[in-house]
Amino acid sequence: MATDELVKSTGIATHGAARLPSVDVDSFNIEMKDEDGFLGDRASKGAFREILERWRKPLRKTGEDPFGKEPSENVSKKTLDAILIGDDTEASAVVHSAIEEFAQELAYVTRRFLKSKAWAKTERIVVGGGLRDSRLGELAIARTEIILKSEDLKIDLMPIRHHPDEAGLLGALHLAPSWIFEAYDSILAVDIGGTNIRCGLVETGWKKAKDLSKAKVVKSELWRHADDEPTREGAVKGLTKMLKGLITEAEAEGFKLAPFIGIACPGVINEDGSIEKGAQNLPGNWESSKFNLPASLIEGIPVIGEHDTAILMHNDGVVQGLSEVPFMQDVDRWGVLTIGTGLGNARFTNRRKDGGQGKDNGKDRDSTENGKETNKKKGKNDKE
Repeated sequence: MATDELVKSTGIATHGAARLPSVDVDSFNIEMKDEDGFLGDRASKGAFREILERWRKPLRKTGEDPFGKEPSENVSKKTLDAILIGDDTEASAVVHSAIEEFAQELAYVTRRFLKSKAWAKTERIVVGGGLRDSRLGELAIARTEIILKSEDLKIDLMPIRHHPDEAGLLGALHLAPSWIFEAYDSILAVDIGGTNIRCGLVETGWKKAKDLSKAKVVKSELWRHADDEPTREGAVKGLTKMLKGLITEAEAEGFKLAPFIGIACPGVINEDGSIEKGAQNLPGNWESSKFNLPASLIEGIPVIGEHDTAILMHNDGVVQGLSEVPFMQDVDRWGVLTIGTGLGNARFTNRRKDGGQGKDNGKDRDSTENGKETNKKKGKNDKE
């Protein structure tokens, strides 16, 4: 899909937009394949657990597995972090071995991304997702960067700055048009996942820092919808109730809440707010042509304060990456990888505040790709 087709200078961007106020989204949700299946599965949360299990097997045979009978998928990140600095050297060696092998896989996957057209000339990659929120995740990221630099790849790899749970909410600020920050001091943000739905009241901090680097989540609510197994309509109802509760709290505490809701959602998001694919872990069929989450929420929350509610939804990897915008101004092209159930991904080009679209002004740009275009190219492979 050519970039020019997607460039629109509207007050509020379309859902899943390629042009946002601070960045152009060059690609997101790319699903590359290798001989074993989807490339991202090699560096997912599940992949790390499988690697840990492989390193435990030889010890299990001799009855010396330091983790006992606990399945690898049930060993918490907190436990693994404690083992890394604990006195049990054998257990620590197992975890270090798993980290090393996972870093090799993450380096392989990163190389493949960097070789793709959409990720050409990337200077920095931030790594988010659940695994990042641990010492073992930070070690894996640091080790991956060392591997890549040893191969003369000039790329910075670093953990995402904010806690992944907050990054998915803070990034929603960068979906909002700039006029919102002149008139209001906070927005509502939603981060939808296969297990949880998180809603937050996000204070912009715009008066302290126009680049939104001082923004913070002042209230948040978490619903583990996977425990309740709601229908799709039940999930929308629950989300609407959470948002209304935050609106009430914002008013009670004197926030000037913008009539804007930013949503991070898995999958390929179409311009009209429907989801083309990638939402299979959400409750019910979110990819149905008859379902539109932004429209459903506007029905439940038609106004915030005295104004009509505006909603913008984008891919969850994109939104998590957007939380880094204030801290990426020293590079032109950067990306995000989120290590979770799969490997979320997005690549950005910064837009300059001088009225241009970045110093290349769009002329030296690689063609925009997103999950939708890549999936069309794959054709029948999609079903495999």
